[in-house]
Amino acid sequence: MEANFKIQPVNRFGGESEAVKRPREIACFSYDDNHEFHLDDRSMQWYYPPELGADLSKGFDQFDKHDDSKDEHLDSLLKTIMAHEEQEGKKIDANIVTWRGMITKIMAAPFDDRDGFEMNATLYQNHAHKQAKKAEEQRTKQGWRQEFSPEVMTYWGYKFETLSCIPRPWGEVTRDFIEKRDKEIVSNKAQYCSVVRTGVGKSTLCLGGEVDAIWDSKPTQKGAPINWVELKTSVEIRDDKTMKNFERKLMKFWIQSFLLGVPKIIVGFRSQQGILTKLEEIQTAQIPETAAKRGVKTWNANTCINFASAFLEWLRNTINDEGVWRIKRRHRSGIIEVFKVEEVGHGDILTDEFINWRIKLSLGSGNNGST
Repeated sequence: MEANFKIQPVNRFGGESEAVKRPREIACFSYDDNHEFHLDDRSMQWYYPPELGADLSKGFDQFDKHDDSKDEHLDSLLKTIMAHEEQEGKKIDANIVTWRGMITKIMAAPFDDRDGFEMNATLYQNHAHKQAKKAEEQRTKQGWRQEFSPEVMTYWGYKFETLSCIPRPWGEVTRDFIEKRDKEIVSNKAQYCSVVRTGVGKSTLCLGGEVDAIWDSKPTQKGAPINWVELKTSVEIRDDKTMKNFERKLMKFWIQSFLLGVPKIIVGFRSQQGILTKLEEIQTAQIPETAAKRGVKTWNANTCINFASAFLEWLRNTINDEGVWRIKRRHRSGIIEVFKVEEVGHGDILTDEFINWRIKLSLGSGNNGST
């Protein structure tokens, strides 16, 4: 079976926004300095402003980079969901379980066709589980003519995070540590990941995604809004070209933070040579209104939401039995294709541990007389 969802014309997704449920954190997990999984918040960091004038290329030769050639699938997210369900004694209430990055690609699809994407999905107990197909997630970029390589420019983002974060609240961190963050070896192995329950239109989602830092402290009340901070870098705005580039980036910034309930984005503007020149705090909730007032034509927030709502509802009706399904958007294509690649089973999307846990949970629910 094969089905196609038409992206164009995007104006049919305009108008008032579909209903959106505020993301609420239901669980979290961490990867430590060796990228080992832990069911806790040990890798959570606090924001503390960096010094301007920092060279974001500094220390690139010592970069302690996580080897992401091995696809980690949904394993860590599923482990965290299992622990949450064991604590609650019931399944999570969600139609779709996936990483935040997958829904970001879908929400951005009406306005970003420069890179295609592929992800696999499977239906299990009326939940759709989705993961990226990493090897073909992005087309190969050729003809690189920038002064710095893509690897160095990617490093700039991690360097900015290192310069902007401290491992504990500022009152518990020495002045010496804060002032010497520029000398810290940059690593992207440690991560704090938030797992939230949210909703777009008629679809309820359970999403996992990395959070860069917190502004103050986590509230004691479960599900209360958290003052997370998303850290981003962008080239300084000097002309129409760099302004349009920033406007396109702003869409992705907004979607990523919107989906996890991150209220504030701090952008580190840098020169073409990678020198940090300016900081700007942006409230996530104000981005769509600000973009509209500035006459931004490259994207529209309501269209992103309405497109995601329509596509996810269509997807849930299309993926209607077991097996593994491919969700594919080709480079510059005006459609998203969905087709089955494995007739039975769940491929490597679901772990045996998760399936066995769900069987155990179902048997336990039956014994307790609950549904």
